[in-house]
This record gives sequence, structure tokens and C-alpha cells, in this order.
Amino acid sequence: MLDWFRDYQRDMPWRNTDNPYYIWVSEVMLQQTQVKKVVDYYNRFIARFPDVQHLAAAPLQDVLKVWEGLGYYARARNLHKAAQVIVNELNGRIPRDYATFRKLPGVGDYSAAAVQSIAFDEPYAAVDGNIKRVLARLFLMDAPVNDAKSAKLFQRRADELLDSTAPGLFNQAMMELGATVCRPQSPICLVCPVNAFCEAFQTARQDEFPQRRETKPVPEHHIAVGVIYRADEVLITQRQFEGLLGGLWEFPGGRIAEGEAAEVACVRNIREVVNLSVRNIEYLTRVRHAFTHFKIVVDVFTCDYQSGEVILDGPRDAKWIAIEALGDYPLPRATHKFLDKLIV
Repeated sequence: MLDWFRDYQRDMPWRNTDNPYYIWVSEVMLQQTQVKKVVDYYNRFIARFPDVQHLAAAPLQDVLKVWEGLGYYARARNLHKAAQVIVNELNGRIPRDYATFRKLPGVGDYSAAAVQSIAFDEPYAAVDGNIKRVLARLFLMDAPVNDAKSAKLFQRRADELLDSTAPGLFNQAMMELGATVCRPQSPICLVCPVNAFCEAFQTARQDEFPQRRETKPVPEHHIAVGVIYRADEVLITQRQFEGLLGGLWEFPGGRIAEGEAAEVACVRNIREVVNLSVRNIEYLTRVRHAFTHFKIVVDVFTCDYQSGEVILDGPRDAKWIAIEALGDYPLPRATHKFLDKLIV
């Protein structure tokens, strides 16, 4: 399997380096994200922040801007926090031992095992979604892969399989096997380097595994947003650093109450969130966006500032900026879906 994996390394720049910082950044980006999407983001990130010192010294907004569009912004915030801990408390060196590295902000069991094994050849088995799928098919494991109670079972299996003579290479091979061959649908079993040992393949039960716990339907929230013009400027607000989309900038708005018209909700939310009165409300567009655990439908309106002074209830900051300057700020992907209607 290790020989098989080497053929895939050429398209992944972080696979051909022994720089712990590069490996760490790549593993943070790769969580819940496909390799083909990460490569460009990784290259831009490393070009902008070539080492942990540059990352620690950068303003958080710069970090979020480079990360913009990749999603899961808490990862970027935690990566930034962890870099500052490393520079300020650990002599600027990424910890070489699992326990110390695991204590850094945002570092979980998977990240710690992946970085320690790949960067330092420490014998820790990494377990992500791809590896769980491989393990479930190899051993016909009926533990649901999306149930936290199953984590120890998959970790135990991974620990038993780990090649302690090449733990980093083994972990990467398992990840790539799950991503490219042992796929969720239509696995390519005939070319799989471990099909001779796979119980699912040997019994033609690939489609039965992995098993998942039934989840509730994804809720959908209806939101109204207002692009407020004041002369040649528009108002944007910054989300609190903690929580969903933390630190990103957006146009003021909020939930539409049951039975409430979207336009009415827009005016109300602007008054409640930024303490402004607006006029000349015009419908602009509707966009849809999906997050991991819910979906949103956003009705977007343009309007003119009428009166009031900005007082925030919820956001951490607000700015009046030229509409052409929107590109300088990290914005949610849902906002990007209607920017072309504002910036001509």
C-alpha cells in the first residue's frame, strides 16, 4: 500500500516536505475538504504566511481573507491563535511531542496524530472520515461512522494496523486510499492495493459499509439582509470572533419571523442590529447557501440610510466603506453569491 501511495504524492505539495509548519497547515485545511479544493488555498496561504512567525504576527483579518471561501473559519482562527502560542511560549518551534502539540488551540486527536506522524515520524494513527470508511470495509465494522461513541473503536483498529516503521507514510496512504479508491459510492475495489484483505470486498458487501446513524433533516432558516447606502458608502458589520463565520464581515440582517414579510424583517433587523432607520427599500435578489448542519435562504434588499447613529447589538464592529472596497474584507460565501449585483 505504501508503494501505491507514492504515485499520488506529486499533486500534493505538502506530501513532499518535512517542514512541520507546512504539514500542519495542510492537515488543518484538509479536514472535511477535498484535496483538489485545498491545493490553491494552501499555496496562497504559504506564500502569504511562509512560516509560523509570519502567521503569528499577521492580523487575524488578513488570515481570514486568505482563508476566505474555504469554510470552517474556526480552523483559521485557531491556527492563528496556535501560531501565537508557539511563537510567544514555545520558542517559535512546533512541538515535537504529541501531548504538547495536542494542547494548542484547535488541535484535536486527528490533527495531533497526523502532524506528529508525518512531520516527526511518531507512531500515532490518524483517523479521519476517509480512514473510518476504509476500516469499516476492511473489517465489516457495523459501528456508525457518524456516531461519536464509535470513535474509540475506529481508533483501536487504526492503532492495530499502524506501520510503526513508517507511521506518517502509512497514515497518508490510508487517507488517500479512502479519498481515491475506497470512495463513499462506487469504490474502485478491483485496483485497491488491499482488496485481498478486505472483508467487504471478499464478501461483496462494499455497499453495506460504512454504516451511519440516521440523522435529523437539515433545518432551513430564512434571513433578510439589507445593503444600506449612505452617499457612496455601504455599511458592513463584523461577526464576533467566536462562533459561526467568526470574524467575517457581512451586511446587517437577521432571521425572518414566522408570518413576517421579508422586507419588514429587513427594516426591523437593521433597526435592532445597528440602530439605523432606512428608506427606499428595494428587493435585490435571493441566494441559498448550505452549511454543515443547516441551510439558509437569504432575501437581499438595498436601501438608503435615513437616520440614526450606529449602535451594535450582536456584531463586534461596523464600518462605512466604499462598495469597491468590499474585496478587502473577508466575507461569507453567501455574500459573495450576490456581490456581482452590487459591484459592476
